[in-house]
Amino acid sequence: MSEVKTIVELETADDVALADRMNAGRQRVITELRKLIIGQDAVINQVLLTLFVGGNSLIVGVPGLAKTLLIHTMARVLDLKFSRIQFTPDLMPSDITGTDLIQEDSGTGRRQMVFAPGPIFANIVLADEINRTPPKTQSALLEAMQEHRVTIQGRTYTLEEPFYVFATQNPIELEGTYPLPEAQLDRFMFHIVIEHPPEEEELDVVRTTTAILEPHFERPVTGSDLVAFQRLVRRVPVADPVLRYALALVRASRPKSPTAPEPVKKWVAFGGSVRAAQYLVLGGKARALTSGRYHVSFEDIRALAHPVLRHRVLTNFHAQSEGVTSDTLIDQLLESVAVPRSGL
Repeated sequence: MSEVKTIVELETADDVALADRMNAGRQRVITELRKLIIGQDAVINQVLLTLFVGGNSLIVGVPGLAKTLLIHTMARVLDLKFSRIQFTPDLMPSDITGTDLIQEDSGTGRRQMVFAPGPIFANIVLADEINRTPPKTQSALLEAMQEHRVTIQGRTYTLEEPFYVFATQNPIELEGTYPLPEAQLDRFMFHIVIEHPPEEEELDVVRTTTAILEPHFERPVTGSDLVAFQRLVRRVPVADPVLRYALALVRASRPKSPTAPEPVKKWVAFGGSVRAAQYLVLGGKARALTSGRYHVSFEDIRALAHPVLRHRVLTNFHAQSEGVTSDTLIDQLLESVAVPRSGL
């Protein structure tokens, strides 16, 4: 595979110093997480990339794999306000966003409408089992995830930065669930798959969680640091061949595209949106910085293709009946879309 070699670097010495601080902070955050979270290196890395980009992620795994614990622990380590919403069929949009309440002023006796903020007003919001509530309630998250604000009774409230939504799903218990609308799925940067750990790691989990465990967490990275890191990520340079490669992968995932390989034309109903290319590039920028580099490589894009495209490459009935998964199709995309030869 050819590789882009570029002389473009971060613009200022301050940016380089901030990149070094971001890398050091990432390592310290991982060290703190290890006081409670065992294994799951790839999952932790993708969660951290989500934070550094300023996106939202969907975490899918069977019960008991510490999905909720990971996000709650991350919020504790970062000292961010955390809110967990248990999604149920009877949950209403106002249960998420908040609502206006009539309250009486004890001094004047006059009644007035007072806004009571909902659990969406936090830095890290965990939407637990998001597919257990109807689409009407799921849609209460759409504006918050995209615009970092909510509109209630015609009034708009801006959410405090940094703001993230992490949602969880159980892939094996589908009775009483509602598929997420494509518009909402597309607002998630990553679809993160969390699986059972290897035997030795699972043994460590059992040993650790059946003993007294009261970890004390340092706070190596703050909310304002994360906001600064997000801005830095966007300043990382990307060579034109890398941008074109990211876009080529996404365009080839669409069954009506002339560049789509035959398996995509046969088994895909809908492919990746423009957001897919945006998140491939943004994720590649964050991955480059956390690897100690100041430019994005083809390998950064390839490494993130699965979590970025997994929930955007939607298979059709024929694929589902034959057991063809999105991950299989993404593998074939990576094989069929050629890496450009660098002219740099």
